[in-house]
Amino acid sequence: MMKNMDKDKLKEIISRFPQGKVLVIGDLILDEFVWGNVSRISPEAPIPIVEVVKETFMPGGAANVSNNVYSLGGKTFLSGVVGTGPAGNILRETLSQRGIDTRGIIIDKGRPTTLKTRIIAHHQQVVRVDREKKEFLKDSPLEKILTCCQELANEVDIIAIEDYGKGVVTRELLQVMRRIKGKTIIIDPRVGSFSHYEGMDIITPNRHEAEVALGKKIDNEKSLQEGGRELLRNLHCQAALITLGEEGMCLFQREDGGVHIPTVAREVYDVSGAGDTVVATLSLALSVGASLQEAAYLSNMAAGIVVGKAGTAMVSREELVRIVDDH
Repeated sequence: MMKNMDKDKLKEIISRFPQGKVLVIGDLILDEFVWGNVSRISPEAPIPIVEVVKETFMPGGAANVSNNVYSLGGKTFLSGVVGTGPAGNILRETLSQRGIDTRGIIIDKGRPTTLKTRIIAHHQQVVRVDREKKEFLKDSPLEKILTCCQELANEVDIIAIEDYGKGVVTRELLQVMRRIKGKTIIIDPRVGSFSHYEGMDIITPNRHEAEVALGKKIDNEKSLQEGGRELLRNLHCQAALITLGEEGMCLFQREDGGVHIPTVAREVYDVSGAGDTVVATLSLALSVGASLQEAAYLSNMAAGIVVGKAGTAMVSREELVRIVDDH
């Protein structure tokens, strides 16, 4: 079990969040939510007819990580790719309005902005429609991203890489990041690409991602402990933070065994974006001098807050302070 954390120390770390600077690199997504009501079934097919009441947009993917860093009071720089259409304009405008540094966002005329449309009726998701292109970046857009990332890295201590499999996190990008000295790099991985992440400082898979990477189930404490240590050995990482849903998280560092952090979620309403919140809080806490255990503890609390909200949600410093007081 994790050692007891000093409440005042955690709150002091949160108070320093405005001093933190984090560079977030990865796949940018615009989350669209179409809210409505259902009162009848379509005569054309056995499906509900949703009468739209409103539409809202939220930054998703790597943009959601930056959005959470911003919500927690930190300074964040964001690098990724959008297309030329309305979705890209909405995403860039939304981020800029929130004070997020978007100098690293590249416009690629050859691909659309990744758009995920969720249709929700009576607080339940009816269907999700994805519009995206998953080819890896190349040529001019890739060169621009590499240049931007190297320049922006000079302004931060922590770099968070969000790999959603949409083509931004290429081998070339990871190679460039490995050559940057003096920066802690956190990778939020995707299934099937773990061999590319060798040499990153911290990796944050969920249980399923870790199972696929290891080729075996993680279904008890023994398999969890063995799996976490194997990830560290295979990837030569300094630490692995495996998220376990309702069972919390387990933090593995080279010098000791896995340390389990129980969940603090009171009610799980929507898990959308919870992993982004974990990476954002972990990155920001580390950037202001928290230990890895302290940062993991705070990220677990932040995740416990966000899963109690609908849609792609954010956490504020005030909410995080309250949950620290409660626990």
